[in-house]
Amino acid sequence: MRHFDLVIIGSGSGNSIIDDRFADWDVAMIDKGVGPNDAYGGTCLNVGCIPTKMFVHTADVAGAPAGGAKLGVDLELRDVRWRDIRDRIFGRIDEISAGGRRYRAEDNPNVTLYEGLARFTGVKQLTVDTAAGPETISADRIVVAAGGHPAIPDIPGLDQVGYYTSDSVMRLDELPGRMIIMGTGFVGAEFAHVFSALGVEVTMIGRSGRVLRAEDVDVSTRFTELAAQRWDLRLNRKVIAVEREDGLARLHLEGPEGAEVLEAEAVLVAVGRVPNSDLLDATAGGLELTADGKIKTDATQLTSVAGVWALGDVSSEHELKHVANHEMRVVQHNLLHPDEPIESDHRFVPHAVFSAPQIAAVGLTEQEAQESGIDYVTSTQDYAGIAYGWAMEDTTGFAKLLADPETGRLLGAHIIGPQAPTLLQPLIQAMQFGLDARTMARGQYWIHPGMPELIENALLNLPLR
Repeated sequence: MRHFDLVIIGSGSGNSIIDDRFADWDVAMIDKGVGPNDAYGGTCLNVGCIPTKMFVHTADVAGAPAGGAKLGVDLELRDVRWRDIRDRIFGRIDEISAGGRRYRAEDNPNVTLYEGLARFTGVKQLTVDTAAGPETISADRIVVAAGGHPAIPDIPGLDQVGYYTSDSVMRLDELPGRMIIMGTGFVGAEFAHVFSALGVEVTMIGRSGRVLRAEDVDVSTRFTELAAQRWDLRLNRKVIAVEREDGLARLHLEGPEGAEVLEAEAVLVAVGRVPNSDLLDATAGGLELTADGKIKTDATQLTSVAGVWALGDVSSEHELKHVANHEMRVVQHNLLHPDEPIESDHRFVPHAVFSAPQIAAVGLTEQEAQESGIDYVTSTQDYAGIAYGWAMEDTTGFAKLLADPETGRLLGAHIIGPQAPTLLQPLIQAMQFGLDARTMARGQYWIHPGMPELIENALLNLPLR
């Protein structure tokens, strides 16, 4: 059994741990691949953040002509060349993935690349199912950065009918005429935007009464109202069975108005993601799990086994690439400086939803503040109330802030509208570095007329004491 100084499981953020400072370490990199092509490089590169946003931008362009009329510009969308769109995107993604694999396999003499599913067979011991057969290895240190995979609900007939997930739907050969999306979270919302903008009839099914229900209720309510204008929303529904008939998927639903049947050429399952800890048989390695199956870590990313760390979607409550990258840097430092460990900072973790409209948020929602008994004040600023909002004729977007009424410290920020993720960034910075709302609003220039005035006015509207 070969023994290593370090084993890293997962080629996403874990891949970035190895730099020149590890040149004298004997390292094993284990990668099972993601998506239909078993691509190297993790979820974000191959089936997540990067390709989805390339599709989202394309969808934004495709949807732009429809917004021209209210500005006095009559435009029309003439055609959508799906295969050209798909091949342009993955022509870049696949090349980066292949290059990353070559770099680790051929250009790092101290790194041994194992390709296949790894599972723990003991403490700090793994068996990898490679193409040449199973191989068992051990290590002084192990980093588990194995990510997650789409959750599949237990619905009678679903496996027999055939369905897509976020791992596979972007590589469709042809656009379907109709698509049913099961799930009302960020994955469903982004793909609903993409496919509807490209001409697909989209029906979205959700068990709750709102889309993106984890967002602040004002944001979620507004998004749900707007989504209902673009897609066929079937909320407060439960899918009880699925079948295929005459080439169509038929979904049987239960809802407030009784039984329903929906038909479509394609079904996208987007009901969430689960950690890959089950594939790893993490408990066989002595790793303690949380109630939702994630590998439990402390603030230094150390697991219940000394010398084993975990990061990213397999362990973090924040399934976000920027969080995985942050945790990767913490683990990297702690590997190199075991006597001077540092901790991850998860105080102000932002997120964004790249649908239409865009959403971005950080910190507490108003509901969370109320449930926790936190004293707060809030303000809302509409895009329609700033000059650039007039230019865009935006009548639905807004920014909502929560702050401590005494100190003016921001507790939460929520934006729905154009360029929401970009507009959120200075608010993240203010929260991270303790800048209060009064100082932020009046202690600097705000370009006029620019969209950041949305933030300036929201800060000024806070009824601080």
